[in-house]
Amino acid sequence: MIKILLVEDSKFLRIATERALARAGYEMCSAMDGLEALKQARENRPDLILLDMLLPKMSGLDVLKALKQDALTKEIPVIVMTGMSQKNAARLEHDGASGFLEKSALELEKGAGKLVEALDEMLKTLPNQSARGTTA
Repeated sequence: MIKILLVEDSKFLRIATERALARAGYEMCSAMDGLEALKQARENRPDLILLDMLLPKMSGLDVLKALKQDALTKEIPVIVMTGMSQKNAARLEHDGASGFLEKSALELEKGAGKLVEALDEMLKTLPNQSARGTTA
């Protein structure tokens, strides 16, 4: 089972997304701010991190950079899930993001169906995800 760390400061979005992804078969853990995200990533060693960019205590960009500089977490793929526009995707990928999901395109207020579909597609393109998921 693939373990995902969801980093989202909106309590409603965090809980709804976490539940939907758990129902879709993912093992979930979550964090509501940047510092907690780094702690959870180091302790739980998820297979994938879904990272919001606008976070309290530490920005998503700073979290991404810290994850990629840490020997324990640098190999964990990070998919940025944000309200920022797609034009930021290239910069985020340069900083270490494996993918980019625009929240408005996911229509999360209508449920998590589009997120699950997008995540399933992205996981197919990430190296070693199927193998890592079976051992997690």
